[in-house]
Amino acid sequence: MDILDQLGAVREGKLSRRKFTKGLLAAGVAMTTVPLPARRAMASEGEQATYFTWGGYDIPELFGPYQEQNGTLPNFAIFGGSEEALTKMRGGFVVDVSHPCNQSMPRWVQTGLFQPIDTARVANWGDVIPELVDLPGNGAEAGKVWMAPFDWGQTSITYRTDLVELEGEESWDILWDPRYAGRLGSLASGGDAWWCGAIKAGIDFANIDTPEAFDKIAAVMREQRPLMRLYTDDTTTLEQALSAGEMVASMTWNSSAVLLQAEGIPVKFARPKEGALTWVCGVMIHKDAPNLDRAYDVIDSLLSVETGHFMINDWGYGHSNSKAFDQFEEETLAGLGLSKNPVEILNAGHFQQPQTQEWETQMNELFEQIKAGF
Repeated sequence: MDILDQLGAVREGKLSRRKFTKGLLAAGVAMTTVPLPARRAMASEGEQATYFTWGGYDIPELFGPYQEQNGTLPNFAIFGGSEEALTKMRGGFVVDVSHPCNQSMPRWVQTGLFQPIDTARVANWGDVIPELVDLPGNGAEAGKVWMAPFDWGQTSITYRTDLVELEGEESWDILWDPRYAGRLGSLASGGDAWWCGAIKAGIDFANIDTPEAFDKIAAVMREQRPLMRLYTDDTTTLEQALSAGEMVASMTWNSSAVLLQAEGIPVKFARPKEGALTWVCGVMIHKDAPNLDRAYDVIDSLLSVETGHFMINDWGYGHSNSKAFDQFEEETLAGLGLSKNPVEILNAGHFQQPQTQEWETQMNELFEQIKAGF
């Protein structure tokens, strides 16, 4: 199948963007030179649930059960960061379900824009790992929850083992090493980068909201800024730059390392001596969801064993369905930096903690200034 045929398959929803990108990487083609058209809508708006999510999660592999039940994919709307998503919904953008992470969830609840999830309507709920449900602020009335956990994992450093010369243990220092000036990258969202900067600065997350913490984190982020080649939330762009050797290391999620390793690129997902950033993300239902029944279909599809197998095997992420892990040997999971017991992973690094809207606003404004060179 040549590139034009693959583009046609993507338009028709028969080939995911990620598989298309993997094919380009294998062929040595840079994605920046081949614009990817938007997928053709498979159902008119209003007939299917609308899923408001991070880029990359709008793929058929996550919605096998949904397609079987509804004959098509849900509609998708994409955001680059949870603050962007919340701002858009506050402005009147109505969706059925959205995809925040644990540190954002309490602030989302406080807006009054979301309804509790009736877990009795979620067929896969009995297999969800309890520790991922019992997050701060996730309890609602009558035993309901605000967020159905879906994916969990780490933010760390994916680095080229043939291009980075380690001095001792793996460390966040890689992304502050002047030897690699102009060849380093980072996720652009403060929801990842600022917290990783806190780890580098030695800030206890329990004190991340103090003025002293802001000053220390801002100092290390400003120190890093001249070394950076790229800030982006497009993980494909980061992966391509690492694959081509244009960058030697970048802050990424688990999936980038797994994808590049599958393509034979010599990379490793670091286990920094200071600890990685750990997170849990999930699904929340808008209070005015126009397609409530299909909103629950989206949740059940995302929580299915089928989706969990893909998330673990293809992306190296943890999944909330415990039965998905039964399909893997413990050795395989360990090689992905995972465990059948998520508590081991969550406790091994630095687990994000909910913050106030004021903190979130101040953090994002300051980080945007630093990225701009101020």
